[in-house]
Formats: sequence, C-alpha cells, structure tokens
Amino acid sequence: MLKYFLAEGPSVFTVILCQAFDGVALVGYMGWVAFQCLLYTGLPGRICKGHTTPAGYLLSYRANGLLAFGISVLVAVGLSVGNVVDPAIIAANWGSLLLVGNIYGFLLCILFYIKASLFPSHPKDRKFTVGSLFYDLYMGVELNPRFGKFWDMKLFHIGRTGMISWVMIDLSFTVYQYRLHGYITSSIMVVDILHLLYVADFFFREDRYLRTLDIQHDHFGFYFAWGSSAFLPAIYTLQAQFLARKPVHLHPTAAAAILATGVGGYLIYCSANEQKHIARKTRGNCIIAGGKPKVMRCSYQTANGVKHESLLLCSGWWGYVRHANYLGDLILSYAMCAPCGTTHLLPWTYAIFMTIILAHRCLRDEKRCLAKYGSSWERYCSQVRWRILPGVF
Repeated sequence: MLKYFLAEGPSVFTVILCQAFDGVALVGYMGWVAFQCLLYTGLPGRICKGHTTPAGYLLSYRANGLLAFGISVLVAVGLSVGNVVDPAIIAANWGSLLLVGNIYGFLLCILFYIKASLFPSHPKDRKFTVGSLFYDLYMGVELNPRFGKFWDMKLFHIGRTGMISWVMIDLSFTVYQYRLHGYITSSIMVVDILHLLYVADFFFREDRYLRTLDIQHDHFGFYFAWGSSAFLPAIYTLQAQFLARKPVHLHPTAAAAILATGVGGYLIYCSANEQKHIARKTRGNCIIAGGKPKVMRCSYQTANGVKHESLLLCSGWWGYVRHANYLGDLILSYAMCAPCGTTHLLPWTYAIFMTIILAHRCLRDEKRCLAKYGSSWERYCSQVRWRILPGVF
C-alpha cells in the first residue's frame, strides 16, 4: 500500500482502497462482531471486580470470555466441517478484511469521543487535553466507556475482536498453507500452539486482566479501539501469514526446542503473575518460592481522597526483576517468531513491537508507581535493582 501511495499519489491511492473494499468482507466482519456481542451479552460468567479507578469507582465485570472462546472455535470448526464456510475464507479475503477492520477502528474512535463528550459513563474519570483534539482522539477520553452495568467496551474489544480473532486468523492461514502447498509444516504448528496457549491463558485468567495497565490506566481512544480491532489481528498473526505463503521446514529437534522455550516463557509469565496475585490477595500471608514472601507494605490515595493499602512483592520472580511478567512475555514473543527463520524481518515484527511496548510500559509503570507510592517505591527499587532482564535492563 505504501508503494502505491508514494508512486501514484493520494487520489489514486484512495481509488485503489475503494476498489479493495468488499461488501462480503464488510458483512462477514460485522457479522463476527455481532456474534461476539451476543456471546458477551448472553453467556453466563463470574462477576469480578476491577481496580478502583482514579475517581474512586469500583466496576464490576462479567468474565465469560473462556466460554465465548470455546463456543467460537467449536462454531468455526462445525461450519468448516459441514462445508458451510470455507475454513480458509479469512486468509483468502485478508486484504478486504484488513481494510474493514481499519475503518471499524477509526469509526469506533470517533464515536466514543463523541460519547465521552456528551454521554460519559463516569464523568469524573474522563481526561480531556486542553487544545489538543488529536491527542484526545488518539489516547481517548473515557477510561471505562460502558453500556449498562457489565458491558465494558475495553474488555469486549481486546478480548473478542482482538484475542479470539487472533486464533481464528491463525487457523485460517494454516488451512491456507495446506491449500497452497499441499502440506502443513511443523513451524506453523508451533506458532499455532504458542498463540493458542497465550489466548487460552488470557481468557482462563480474564479476571486478572482487569488489573492490568490496559484496563486501569489506558483510556478508550484510537490507541485502544483501532489497536484491538485492526493492529492486533494484523500484526500478532504475521507469523502465520508469513508461513502460509513461505513455509519453513524445521528439524523436529529445532521445533521442539522452540516450543519448549515458548512454554518456558509462558510459565515464567504465568507464575510471576500468580505470585503477585496470591501475595496481594493474602496480604503477604502465603508461601512463594518455598518460603514466606518478603513484601513491602505501602499506601496510596485516590482522587476522591480515600486512602488504600497495597504491597510490593520482593520474593520469587519479583526478587530478581521488577517486571518479571514482562520477561516471560518477551521470551514467549521471540519463540513465537523463531519458527519463521531469519531470512525475513517482517515476521519478527511482533517480537520487535513487544520489546518496544514492554520497555515503554516498564518505564511508564515505574513513573506511575513512583508518583503513587513515593519513597516506598524508591526503597523497593533499591532492593530489586533490575527492571526486566537481570544484568542488562
């Protein structure tokens, strides 16, 4: 697309985009979103509490993502086996679907800027930047735009148009590889397994996601809306897209080693999050890494003047680095890209992106923690010296 834009100019580029627009892709994409809306609204699930917002709201969420994920996969497999839908339909119409996803993300951003201005869910949690409409559109105004008690736009889009779509796209490109070449490689299977593991874990621990930076601090603007609707499905699936067209044949030992590395990163990621969750849930009265954890108790105050107690964990993985979950995430990210080999940079985009975004989040987390906990955070940093990678960063 960039080639056409530079060579032909904006007007011709616009014509090319219009020609790429496909009504079938539009109906398919919106049908998928509507189906996920039905599952999100109608399926039962545990009622979970999120983190207290800066304005003091404690929001409730219905965590039914794992059930929705399972039903989505079963329906997709059923429609494919029954010859109702071509399992390679996503891969075969990928360009048109990408265009529709981008349009959807842009429109979502604009509509929810208008909603934030006129019909905010929680007015005190809005964040307008004086004199910068572009920044407000990009970063978002509302922290938690909602419809009713449980219908949360952020949780819906990151989980349904983002994470579930990730697996559907991978499976479609795996079938597409078979259509093009007559076989399925071990490399694309390793990618599929690691992606499936990551997505399944996301939904299995959906209640934990409610306490992440995405939900607690990121407002719903272009960054979040377009990111979950277009960027995530396009970039996170690049390995499957690449391998479908350019198969890489791995030696069984290499495939097993890459898979084991990815699973190892996943286990670090999960166990680090689990250690922090248990320590906070039990207020430090638990066993971590075979002993009683070392914790640092601290307090912070929300915008409504209410004081809250918290703790910082200095044991287990968190005794080595201050962002142990990011370390596991990075190991898994590079393992996801490794099956593509080193002849092309494109399929490594995901790992490069994760390195940049997690390093940025790390610094942003620490700036926020310093403002939140003050001297307690400085003492914690003096005890746990490294941020993500011991001896390096």
